[in-house]
Amino acid sequence: MGKNQHVTPKDGKWQVIGEGNTRATAITNTQNEAIKIAREISKNQQSELVIHRPNGQIREKDSHGHDPYPPKG
Repeated sequence: MGKNQHVTPKDGKWQVIGEGNTRATAITNTQNEAIKIAREISKNQQSELVIHRPNGQIREKDSHGHDPYPPKG
């Protein structure tokens, strides 16, 4: 399983950054562009996508890996 991918604000733009990394994988003008890139990476790595709000607060999470406790039903 790969690193979780975070979409975070950075100097008026949006970055895709792997958890624990110091450098961004990608920097885009819009959050939607960054989400598309991060979603593709997290699917390929079977990791989690974490989308942050402009204030840095977590807005949404999307798991693309094997959840340890999948919901029943």
